[in-house]
Amino acid sequence: MSEGDGFTTPDYYFSTLEYDDYENEGDACFKAKVIQFGAIVTSVFFTLVVMFSCVGNTLVLWVLLKYENLRSLTNTFLLNLAVSDLVFTVGLPFWAYYYVIGQWTFGEPACKAISFIFFVGFYSSTIFLITMTVHRYMAVVHPLSVILNRRIYHSVLISVVIWIWSFCAATPHAIFTKVVSHPTPNGSISTNESFCDYEMLNWKLVGIYQQNLFFIIAFITITFCYIQILGRLLRPTAHTRHKTIRLIFCIVVVYVLGWAPYNVAIFLDSLISWSVAPFNLCNVSTAVDYVYYVSRLVAFSHCCLNPIFHVFMGIKFRSHLKKMLWNIRGNKDEPQNRHSNLIYSNGEEISMY
Repeated sequence: MSEGDGFTTPDYYFSTLEYDDYENEGDACFKAKVIQFGAIVTSVFFTLVVMFSCVGNTLVLWVLLKYENLRSLTNTFLLNLAVSDLVFTVGLPFWAYYYVIGQWTFGEPACKAISFIFFVGFYSSTIFLITMTVHRYMAVVHPLSVILNRRIYHSVLISVVIWIWSFCAATPHAIFTKVVSHPTPNGSISTNESFCDYEMLNWKLVGIYQQNLFFIIAFITITFCYIQILGRLLRPTAHTRHKTIRLIFCIVVVYVLGWAPYNVAIFLDSLISWSVAPFNLCNVSTAVDYVYYVSRLVAFSHCCLNPIFHVFMGIKFRSHLKKMLWNIRGNKDEPQNRHSNLIYSNGEEISMY
């Protein structure tokens, strides 16, 4: 987030420059403490996120492939969401290593490839979450809608369209990202300080506002759909609603609390790039950096929280997991499934993961 020669390091990359030049301040703005804080916290936290994400999402894939009917739209979306989270996770170790050592050492092709993979996971995860929310809304509020058609080609077609959309959204990040060298405090170019960065400020800002737009669309869609779902489930005729309401509440709260501060932080970072007062002041910019580092950690942890709040809270999934562990231990008699992860609204059966 440090400013160089006419552009800033993107919000999702990790610059280790320890200065920023501001028109309103005569001295350089040194950010050694901010950079040190970001390097230590990010490396430790990303390591934990990668571990939990790989384990959790791999278990989700295993259970879905082994025990569930993938002709269901819900299960197909869950499968693709787990894949999206794993794709998103692939980029985190590279960014963590990049941040710790202070420069990009993997070359420009890797810079473009990791950037593309990272954003494919980011956008596909968001789009699948929106799609799952709309599907759940239609299942509860409009149960006779054509969207509930369970034919397998509907699931495949929707998934393919979402992945193509994600590839298209991530492509600009790969095209306009390259390995660049930033100016050092004395104004010279250091050839041994290479960064995976945007070459132009305009494309960095486009990337920020594109992420903001995706979040706003997701937030409005999720909020509207779950308000309608809760309104239907709170009716006296609804049955077995308490666990479902708790699940919905957790999903909404975790998503909003996870991504809202991050989107606010990267938007404020764009104001720094525009040199908008008071964000062109060193102390304000430093405060934004701290907010950005912390909010990014929370937001990126969403890839390992998805298995918990979308699947692990479901009784049906826990039953499958117990069955799998039971088989691994070599027990012949499988545990009895005493519960079902289904709710009923006006007498209609609806899967809630």
